Amino acid sequence: MIISIILFIIALILPDYYIWSVFVGLDASWWWSVLYFIPTLAIIFSFVAVNRGLYHNTFMRIFFALVLLVVLPKLIFTILSFAIGYIAALVVALLLVLTLLYGFFFGWRRIKVKTTTCTSSLLPQEFDGYRILQMSDLHIGTFRGKSSFISKLVKIVNAQRPDLIVFTGDLVNVRAEELHPFISELSKLSAVDGVFSVMGNHDYCEYGQDHTERNILRNQHILQYWEEKMGWRMLMNEHVMLHRGHTEIALAGVENIGKPPFKSQGDLQKAIDGLQDGMFKILLSHDPTHWRRGVLHQTDIALTLSGHTHAGQLKIGKFSPAKWAYNEWGGKYTEDGAMLYVSLGLSGTMSFRFGAWPEVNVIKLNIP
Repeated sequence: MIISIILFIIALILPDYYIWSVFVGLDASWWWSVLYFIPTLAIIFSFVAVNRGLYHNTFMRIFFALVLLVVLPKLIFTILSFAIGYIAALVVALLLVLTLLYGFFFGWRRIKVKTTTCTSSLLPQEFDGYRILQMSDLHIGTFRGKSSFISKLVKIVNAQRPDLIVFTGDLVNVRAEELHPFISELSKLSAVDGVFSVMGNHDYCEYGQDHTERNILRNQHILQYWEEKMGWRMLMNEHVMLHRGHTEIALAGVENIGKPPFKSQGDLQKAIDGLQDGMFKILLSHDPTHWRRGVLHQTDIALTLSGHTHAGQLKIGKFSPAKWAYNEWGGKYTEDGAMLYVSLGLSGTMSFRFGAWPEVNVIKLNIP
């Protein structure tokens, strides 16, 4: 963490110093000097505010918007100016800004449907072709005043005619109340076996100003109550059985089991307690790092569904900044007969997506 902060400070300050000394000049007027350094000061202020838990949504959006639209282009320009000259470097930096602006204004609206398969010898014949639709990381507080996105999402999900809908965490940003304007619309989600969800790190509502245990518990209880009102069932370290004829498979869900600094409240053993060995099991666990830390090689869970990474909300080709933080950051991963699927999710604390477009995921279960 300390190394990351140091590298960020270097990436923030060095391009500023280079551009200032070469192109602006030390003899610039005081008002031009202030104007030039306002974005850098705003980034520093937002970074401090976020770390102190102040107005999380607002400062997070300011911070990431300025990093993408100011820090990154400046860094690219500084590096390329030594390699290809000032003019070409400026063109590349401006193209980058235009690309990122597309993500801010249009990219977050492009909901994609991604399909994949999970093949397992543990799957009963009666569940061959069973369709699971996964949603993740809606961060619904980001859509205040943008209800059309939620209506569009519901129509897209229902059009897939899923047997089961699951939501793998981070329904809200910082307060349970963010969900209230959208309860009616989200209640329209429909699947044969219902809608199930688990908690993500944001769903504990610990990123706001009020960090008291009382307020955190209040938010969690409100969120659970409203999800139940929508017809969703939140799995809190427990499982349910899904039936087809005389056969059944298990759907388990855990509270967030995060890798520090993220919260870890889940109990996988409690969630799968009483399930038979060799039964086909599906696990909903928000943080994909849990798969390698506590599921793979330690249980016989065939399919784990996660979210959390957002792929950094930025993906160009096969590259995403999420690669720097996660081994499994997006898509399908298989090992020793087990499968993990990491959804890139639907949103984030700010309305931005480029390449890592908002997505819902259809996982079709197959027998070999």
